[in-house]
Amino acid sequence: MKLSEFKAALKDQEYPIFKLENGNALAPHYHLTELGKITKDYIDCGGNHRQESWLNLQLWEADDFDHRLSATKLLGIIRKTERQLALSEDFNLEIEYQGSTIGRYTLDREGDTFVLKATQTDCLAKDSCGIPDAISLPVKELASAVSDNCCGPNSTCC
Repeated sequence: MKLSEFKAALKDQEYPIFKLENGNALAPHYHLTELGKITKDYIDCGGNHRQESWLNLQLWEADDFDHRLSATKLLGIIRKTERQLALSEDFNLEIEYQGSTIGRYTLDREGDTFVLKATQTDCLAKDSCGIPDAISLPVKELASAVSDNCCGPNSTCC
């Protein structure tokens, strides 16, 4: 979800509700502890230089059970962040939330509820690593191609 979509959805709410994909709701007394621009500058396993940026919103639960973050206050925090960080781009929004470890999530919407969708890792240089297109190969060929090419002694990745 883009920041602009999130802000538009907040305008229709009094107190934003967040839940995980499994249906478990975040406690209504969650806090917003950070909102910031994250830039990742890296080299993928194929040797390609990449850079990406997104906005990171960190949610946290404490033992102050009477706390509630209103949509109005959240929009105010977003506006202040946009001004102070001079954000001119409509960034994708990512959520950090504490589970058994800090989880990274994208954000979706179901009615009036925001849904935290688990992020997944992926190889960004499949062509360099010899990772075949799984859809185009029969399972027998896929197993052979992966074992022969993926990060083996003659592969160009890892």
